[in-house]
Formats: sequence, structure tokens, C-alpha cells
Amino acid sequence: MVVSLFSQFDSPWLLNVPLILLAMVVPWKLFAGQYFGWAGTRSSLLLSALMEGLVSQVSQPLSRKGTNWVVLFSGLMLMIMTLNVVGLFPYTFTPTTQLSMNLGLAVPLWLGTIVYGFRTHPTVALAHLCPEGAPNLLIPMLIVVETLSILMRPLALGLRLTANLTAGHLLMHLISSAVMGLMSLSTIASFVTLVLLVFLTLLEMAVALIQGYVFVILVTLYLDENL
Repeated sequence: MVVSLFSQFDSPWLLNVPLILLAMVVPWKLFAGQYFGWAGTRSSLLLSALMEGLVSQVSQPLSRKGTNWVVLFSGLMLMIMTLNVVGLFPYTFTPTTQLSMNLGLAVPLWLGTIVYGFRTHPTVALAHLCPEGAPNLLIPMLIVVETLSILMRPLALGLRLTANLTAGHLLMHLISSAVMGLMSLSTIASFVTLVLLVFLTLLEMAVALIQGYVFVILVTLYLDENL
């Protein structure tokens, strides 16, 4: 039971080719491509409105110096949200349930903010390790604690995204199995469980969007500390 329950998170393979790459590329076909004309199509206008909303959300925590990163973070938020939501549909695979992928996104972005801070403002970056006005006896301990806190940030980013999506998928799998099992025992109980599954699916769609938003906003906050 444990093997079959967690096997849904194994990366699928076909002819010794990992299909996780296909699962990351295919969802982008849902968006409108380049269009020609005066006004464009409805899908392209909807995509433009979506990108404007994402850009405005990403720009809020950033100062004026961080505007160069807005396009990167907006595209990252759209990618994570798309992969999270598409992975909720049947016969699909969610790449963002893989800790390796999430850490592969979190570590370079976090490291980029750290390197940028030490390159442009080394004094300010080092000042984050010791709060202003701290007692002299506590300064060495505070430096160690703040250093560990900074080093744990990419791990926390990757684990948060992985744990939330994995827990949601497991819960949906268990409830859907309960629906199938109750069909032969009680129709009413099966119907009630099915309604619960529908509401859980809507909740998981909201969680998928929120987790993509939280991931990117936290990275922007890390960047804003080093600007």
C-alpha cells in the first residue's frame, strides 16, 4: 500500500527517457503564442492581463533597484503556478513535487541574491548577520544563528513547496480511493465523499497558486534585503 501510494511521485520514464522534461514543457502550450494584428486574440489579451497582475505583485516588495529582476520572477511565478495546477488533472505528472527540482530552483535564486548583495553592498550584507544594538556577549552567537538562518532559506523554500503539494496529492489520492471503495457499500456515503473530493480539489488548486506566489515573493524579499 505504501509503495502504490507514493509511486505517483516517481518520475515516469518511456524508452529510458524521463518524461519529467515533457511534463515541464507541454503546459506552456496552453498559453497564447505570438500573435499578429491590431488587438490580438482573446487568449493573448487574457495572458497579457495575467502577466500584468503578476508583474504588479512581484514589484510590490522590491525597491527601484530590483526592477531588473521583475521579468525573471514573474516568469518563474507563472511557471510554478502552471506546473502546480496542471499536475492536479488526471493522467498528469507534477514536476514541483520533486524536491530535487524545487531545490534546483531555490538554491541558484537564493545564491544569486547573496552574491549580488556581497558584490554591490558587502558592508550592508554583513550587517544582516548582527542586529543593531545587540549586546557584545551575544554577538558571536547571533552571527552563528543568523548565518544558519540564511543558509537554511533555500532548503525551507524547496521543502515548503514540496511538502504542501505532496500532502495535497496524497490526500486527494486517499479520498478518491475511499470513493471507489464506498461505491459498493453505500451510495450515499460515496456521494458525500465525492462532494468532499470536489471541494478538496478546488482547495488544492488554490494552494497550487498560493504556493507559487509564496515561493517567488520570498525570493523577492531575500533579494530586497541585499539591494
